[in-house]
Amino acid sequence: FRGDAALFDDGIAAIHRFTGWRCFGVVPWLKAAARLPSEDSVVLERLADGAGRALKVAVPMLARIANFDDLDPLKAEPQVEVVFVPPGERLPADAGLVVIPGSKSTIGDLIAFRANGWDADLAAHRRRGGHVVGICGGYQMLGRVVRDPHGIEGGVREAEGLGLLDVETVMEPHKTVRNRQARSVAFDLPLEGYEIHLGRTSGPDRLRPVSVSGGVEDGATSPDGRVFGTYLHGLFTADAFRGRFLESLGVRGGGVDYRAEVERALDEIAAHLERHLDCDAIFALAR
Repeated sequence: FRGDAALFDDGIAAIHRFTGWRCFGVVPWLKAAARLPSEDSVVLERLADGAGRALKVAVPMLARIANFDDLDPLKAEPQVEVVFVPPGERLPADAGLVVIPGSKSTIGDLIAFRANGWDADLAAHRRRGGHVVGICGGYQMLGRVVRDPHGIEGGVREAEGLGLLDVETVMEPHKTVRNRQARSVAFDLPLEGYEIHLGRTSGPDRLRPVSVSGGVEDGATSPDGRVFGTYLHGLFTADAFRGRFLESLGVRGGGVDYRAEVERALDEIAAHLERHLDCDAIFALAR
């Protein structure tokens, strides 16, 4: 409840009258929740103003965007401005980095990406010497083609990719879901995250992988190193890697302990709930 919780007393009484359910407490506004990774893309409609920072990161808002909290560690960097670009708007020409995030439907979002004109914007960004990162579905889009012979994503069985990586993806019925401890190939630094995707990606640019985990290589990098794609979600949560990556773009970063900030927010929320709820009664009910 946001505001004076006593204003809801009549509501609690009414609910009890109608249902017979007891009240375990009223939770006041959870301010610390704003520091947690977001699960609902509606949050992207409330874009923060980070103008004037050293690096602008443009993120196209795919219609079926997924796992966009991959960008949260970059948003936490004082020198980085992350701009989510809605359909109908151009990718900003002054962006130093474009990140194509995950998608719940790679082929559908790839077709919409082109229809929106973002493919031309991305090609111009690349000609200007800009950097591009694709994560999961975004990685698949960066290749030459995405094939879906089993119709897993729908009726379209093949779509031309954006052509910035010399790879191709074939959708397969088996879904990869796993946690990963890995190591960055470019910077020889530890990474930690997870994979959750359909599809198998192959091609010459995979000879330059992004990471290695248990001897298994992941991702692909362009010959000049300015474009790479990976299936690893959580890539930027590794502070040392994030710092070195930003340094390679001419920006000081990595000073934020992102995971520790999330843990602190969770601790604050837990303490808040303990203060305002009858936790013993809730646990007894659960048992």
